[in-house]
Amino acid sequence: MRGTLTLPAGGGRFPGVVLVAGSGPTDRDWCSPLLPGANGSGRLFAEAFADAGFASLRYDKRASGPDVAESARILFGKFSMRSHLEELVAAVGVLAGNDSIDVARIVGLGNSEGTLHVLHYATSQQDVPFAGIVLAAPPGRPIGEVLLSQLALQAAQVPGGAELLPLAEAAAARYSAGEPMNPDPRLPDSVKMVLASFESPGNLPLARELWNEDAADVLPRVIIPTLILIGRKDLQVDATLDGSALERAATGKENITFAYPANANHVFKEETRPTADVVAAPGNGYNEDGTHLDPEAFSTILGWLHGVLT
Repeated sequence: MRGTLTLPAGGGRFPGVVLVAGSGPTDRDWCSPLLPGANGSGRLFAEAFADAGFASLRYDKRASGPDVAESARILFGKFSMRSHLEELVAAVGVLAGNDSIDVARIVGLGNSEGTLHVLHYATSQQDVPFAGIVLAAPPGRPIGEVLLSQLALQAAQVPGGAELLPLAEAAAARYSAGEPMNPDPRLPDSVKMVLASFESPGNLPLARELWNEDAADVLPRVIIPTLILIGRKDLQVDATLDGSALERAATGKENITFAYPANANHVFKEETRPTADVVAAPGNGYNEDGTHLDPEAFSTILGWLHGVLT
């Protein structure tokens, strides 16, 4: 594994943040070969944290970065929720071992699928416990259900797309029942490709484990300070549907704080365009040059970190 440690200017023992990327071949900067652009939110978060006095470590999962081909060969058919947790454990260990880091003040910040790995770390026995966690766009419904919502949004943008959605739902239902998806050939190639990724032998057993995962199942077991953010411009995790499910799961837990920044997208860039324009943009405009972190979202995270770590 490879990663980047970003330290604030000056000396001292700094509070630290471990940044955990989302799904697929998303690298330490939160960029992906599947999406255009190299202006990833992971790097932007690291730089902004350093300016604010917080160290950070961001890392390439073994399914991303410059070593992905070799890693994929070695780990073919072995990627799992457990293997992703092991990656996070290793990253926290590296950060905690740096002399510039205050080990008692380390926070985990995960995005999308990364929130699940942060939750699993926070609810298991670890040598270096987190002082708190930030869950940025966590799924409050099973991943399979979230995926269908995403496909429905895409289908609504093309003529006749809505009529094909039941075919995707039928494939998903077969997969949930432990059967092959066997997607209908009438489905668009882009949809069939997404569905097929859950059956690719190289992605197993992770894909099947992930299909039924949602943060609402794990959230009640979290006892440390937790900040949950879902942007109102998020096209993948729904602020109303997922947010409501997570709020129900957090009932009575005073350690959990919720925030719904108005213009934050899935990777917490500021998004002011209409939804239809964003869906039509290559890669939803996540990593384009000139995009920047959503000010409301980052201010919320920073204020929460100061309250928990300083």
